Amino acid sequence: MRDTKESRLLLVLLIVVAFALITVDIRGGENSPVQGARRAAAAAFGPVENGVAGAVDPVGNAIAAVRDSNTRHNRITALEHQNAKLKRELGTGDANRAKAQELDKILRTAGAGQYGVKGAQVVAIGAAQGFSWTVTIDIGSNDGIKRDMTVLNGDGLVGRVTTVGPSTSTVLLANDPDFTVGTRLEKTNELGFATGQGDRPLSVQLLNTKAKVKVGDRMVTFGSSKDKPFVPGVPVGKVVRIDPSAGNLTRTVYVQPFVGFTKLDVVGVVVQAPRKDPRDTVLPPKPKVRPTPTVTVTVTPSAGAGQDQNTGQDQGQGNGQGQGTGQGTADGGGVLPDPNAGQNANAGN
Repeated sequence: MRDTKESRLLLVLLIVVAFALITVDIRGGENSPVQGARRAAAAAFGPVENGVAGAVDPVGNAIAAVRDSNTRHNRITALEHQNAKLKRELGTGDANRAKAQELDKILRTAGAGQYGVKGAQVVAIGAAQGFSWTVTIDIGSNDGIKRDMTVLNGDGLVGRVTTVGPSTSTVLLANDPDFTVGTRLEKTNELGFATGQGDRPLSVQLLNTKAKVKVGDRMVTFGSSKDKPFVPGVPVGKVVRIDPSAGNLTRTVYVQPFVGFTKLDVVGVVVQAPRKDPRDTVLPPKPKVRPTPTVTVTVTPSAGAGQDQNTGQDQGQGNGQGQGTGQGTADGGGVLPDPNAGQNANAGN
């Protein structure tokens, strides 16, 4: 359609008519004169509108889904962060419980030996000094730590402090080859010197070659002059092997340490020695060995077996008597006795 004056006039007339019809329809309400026309239009164009709506709905849903995807993604991300946080909190709770249990064991050990201890956390393995078996703890001179202090945990002797910094310290572990500590056997009080052997049991030289020692015997520290570097009574380990003395000046036994040096976490540095030697009191009570029940089976012979045995004896006696009678009859018949008859008869029997 060309843009002319007539076409513009027609468009204006149509608009005026449309507004007039709308005004009449609004004022008429339910009695509007165009109500019938509206119904006819709805009946004619309703199916077309439904078809168009059905075709357009998936597109609209897709658009809505794209619009909402960002919100859903943010929600999923938030839930994932929350889940990760809960896992971290759960792991932290487990770690805190383990540390609390270890601290409780250290306090029980310190209480049994009357040691004054300061708790510390192992923060590193190895040190710049070149020791093969050392750990670094998170307390130092600012916390009152000094060189040659005894270090222990809830199981027993860990080592001794060798280097002290303002906020950290280096501990030489008891299984290091350069580590030596005086020991005392439980109950017998036999003295010796334990030396570390890395991941193998400690080698202990007993001063008494005739000392009575057996596998399972336990040892504690003997102590040092002025309690440095070792306080007395700290559990060391138990005997797992004994070498024969063979005329040597000392006797060697091998002791498995109570402490697991590869899983150290919380330790205690002894900052105050006990007033008296606790000796064996820090060692935990030995577990009671329950006797193993034994069952003795006694076999009772049956009555039939006894009768059969007697029957065999009767048969033997009967055979012997019959042989004797036969020999007497032969002798009585006037036949000269054969000097080999008795031997032959015995041989036959």
